[in-house]
Amino acid sequence: MPDPIETRPAGEPDHDRLLRANLERVFNERDAGRRAAAMDDLFVAEPVMFEPADIVRGRAAIAAVAGKLLDQFGPTFRFTPIGAAVGHHGLAALRWQAGPEGGPVAVTGTDVAEIADGRIVRLWVLLDPPAG
Repeated sequence: MPDPIETRPAGEPDHDRLLRANLERVFNERDAGRRAAAMDDLFVAEPVMFEPADIVRGRAAIAAVAGKLLDQFGPTFRFTPIGAAVGHHGLAALRWQAGPEGGPVAVTGTDVAEIADGRIVRLWVLLDPPAG
């Protein structure tokens, strides 16, 4: 079987790989040291994250938010991507869901990232309204 045709324009990062790595290596990582190393790999030196109720500045602060979420929601809480990330010209988006592993989905949303040189510069966390 032939290799799939590369559909990403020259110079564009792999948006899906980058945003999935952010979910897995930052927001699902319970070890603070590994989470910090992932932040160094995936984010620029001075990133900004926009949450619905807060603006978080810097790698360490974003990593701390991820750690607090995991602590708050328990040992089986996980973020899982929904579909593939899409993006071009420095902007990418990935839908996700979160909840206890094997349990009901507690929240859904979309991460939207500004990307430069293959790293996340700014990240917007958009939460979907509760179903009902």
